[in-house]
Amino acid sequence: MTGTPPGIAALRARTDASLGEAARTWLEKATAVAAAEDTGDQRTPATWELRFAEAGRRCGAEHADSVRVVLLHAARADTATLTRLYEQGAAAERRAVLAALPHLVPGPEALSLVEDALRTNDTRLVAAAVGPYAAEHLTAHHWRHAVLKCLFTGVPVSAVAELAERARGDAELARMLGDYARERTAAGRPVPDDLHRVLALTPLVVPPPHKAEES
Repeated sequence: MTGTPPGIAALRARTDASLGEAARTWLEKATAVAAAEDTGDQRTPATWELRFAEAGRRCGAEHADSVRVVLLHAARADTATLTRLYEQGAAAERRAVLAALPHLVPGPEALSLVEDALRTNDTRLVAAAVGPYAAEHLTAHHWRHAVLKCLFTGVPVSAVAELAERARGDAELARMLGDYARERTAAGRPVPDDLHRVLALTPLVVPPPHKAEES
């Protein structure tokens, strides 16, 4: 992996601007270590992985997600490394792995991590799972269920990347939303406002026919 993608560069700039001097110095050293280490030997955790785990303590919980994404990119973490960190990590570390996927994994190889997060009831983990990586790689069937998962758990659908693009013209999604709304109504429970927002996106927008100019 050569160069720094614009998304990572922008994230690093925002992160640096939000950190205090001590945390910024720590991140600079941690990314230098991550960039220098070989991630191929998985017998023992690399030094940068220890920094990955302690990011919240060093930089503050509110900055830990972005700091961890920056570290993962600096380390050029591959799918195997990301999977190991996800499986061994706490919820906050798992969120960072999910957020890093679109920057580090070009194909669908890491979808199992997204699917695992969507099986949880941790709303912050679910929100991280429906980001750009899911938008690009989840099948239509699994993506629809991811949208419903957000409605079930109260995750705002604004967290779903490319929602309007993927929902447009999706008659099956509209049917599933209608079924869910009827179930909620029959049970005397309110229908989430977000359901109506998504449902409004599902019709296929057909451009009006071109009118020939009158001579």
